Amino acid sequence: MLKQRKVYKFRLEPTARQCDELLRMAGTARFVWNWALDRCQTFYLENKKRLPRGQLSQELTELKSREPWLYDFDSQSLQQVLQNLSQAYRNHFNPNMRSGFPKFKTKKDPRQSLRIPQRVVVREEKVYVPKLGWVKIRQSQPIDGGTKSATFKRTATGKWYVTLVSEFEVSECKLPVTRVIGGDLGLETYLTLSAGTEVENPRFLRQFAKKLRRAQRQLSRKLKGSHNRAKARLRLAKVYERVANLRSNFSHQLTHKLMQYPALCLEDLSILGLAKTKLAKSMLDAAFGAVVRQWKYKSVWNGTYALQADRFFPSTQICSECGYQNQNVNLLDREWACPACETKHRRDHNAAQNLEGEGVRQLVAMGILETQNACGQRVRPAMVGDAG
Repeated sequence: MLKQRKVYKFRLEPTARQCDELLRMAGTARFVWNWALDRCQTFYLENKKRLPRGQLSQELTELKSREPWLYDFDSQSLQQVLQNLSQAYRNHFNPNMRSGFPKFKTKKDPRQSLRIPQRVVVREEKVYVPKLGWVKIRQSQPIDGGTKSATFKRTATGKWYVTLVSEFEVSECKLPVTRVIGGDLGLETYLTLSAGTEVENPRFLRQFAKKLRRAQRQLSRKLKGSHNRAKARLRLAKVYERVANLRSNFSHQLTHKLMQYPALCLEDLSILGLAKTKLAKSMLDAAFGAVVRQWKYKSVWNGTYALQADRFFPSTQICSECGYQNQNVNLLDREWACPACETKHRRDHNAAQNLEGEGVRQLVAMGILETQNACGQRVRPAMVGDAG
């Protein structure tokens, strides 16, 4: 059995008093973050080395003695702020993370958050928050296993959400593979499968482009610091939130449907590279990275094989019938004919067929599938006296 973590996100329905208390708790976490970040920067300028984590935790205890109001909040949530700051520093200095340097937080930002590492319980569509009590939630599904930690966030539109992390066990057994399915990702057709299924690109940002332009134009005309500007900012945030929710719902529904295939092979797109081209807006709106990430961890949960072809595998140039590689195929060619066998191909469907063959090759190399050797002829050496 493998231990896996699963994240649940539910919307909170707090009362007016609970909203104010959650905001005070988030403000306290922001205060400790800014204090710890300033302390780390000052210590480095004075000593040319980083402040040890143990010393920072000890100074937080001394700070609580000077600021007695900090005792009104959960002590573990304050220690978690130091852990988050330490993780932010590690992410910044890790060359593979591409994270910026930790910044100070402001109370003017409507997006506020706090994290509580323990003692958060969900029961009867309510969540227990230390130092606050039970808060009603919109629980859409039961939680598998016990909760490990909880993060409370307020969005730009003023809505509160709780993100719960639970740990559960999944079986290491995989589903039997009878056929490998290949899938080609694209902007014209979002996903083309070798089985014949095609998923259209929803283009949510394009759908709401008119509303976004109107909301942004109204915001630019409002006086800074006025109440009308705050209302216009809220209207713009609601449109962006709607687009983000539709995109997230689409990706989860799509990856859930992909779990019906025991083995699926997709291409490995350079999303960061494509996001720097003239197709950047369409690429970021498609959110291929989120779909691939969800497809991979859901494959672990459901016991399916998530395969990816090499990034330089020419799936669109290879003829799926004879194997000839036509290097003259470019991005504008949606259909092309093979010069060797004269077979006419639809670009996306041909790429999906080639990805299916690449998935079969990978499973054969892993020892999961077997191929017929020597065209079905006998390969075992003949025995002495054997006439056959």
